[in-house]
Amino acid sequence: MKEGQAAPAPVILGIDDLRALPGATRIARTSREGIQLLEEHRDSFIDELWLDHDLGGDDSIMPVVTLMEEAAFSGRPFRIGTVYVHSANPIGAETVVRSLTHWAYRVRRATA
Repeated sequence: MKEGQAAPAPVILGIDDLRALPGATRIARTSREGIQLLEEHRDSFIDELWLDHDLGGDDSIMPVVTLMEEAAFSGRPFRIGTVYVHSANPIGAETVVRSLTHWAYRVRRATA
């Protein structure tokens, strides 16, 4: 970065059906939108990724988690500073934390 240039704004993505996530630069409301959002940022660094487990109706974050696992398995994990899992579903949240930690993503459990 050259002197006088401002640091780029952090990229903070959220996938949550209800919460506002005030710090997020982009929010997806469904797992399908979440996959599209991650794919759009495939080749860039994501500072924070906020994930909710239950996304309304029969939808959940698991298709997004599967995409992230497959990316790591193929040797091209998404470049994410920290993944925050915030969910009122403790079993679902723990599943996400365990799955992503297994693939060396930095994951933290946040209060729903």
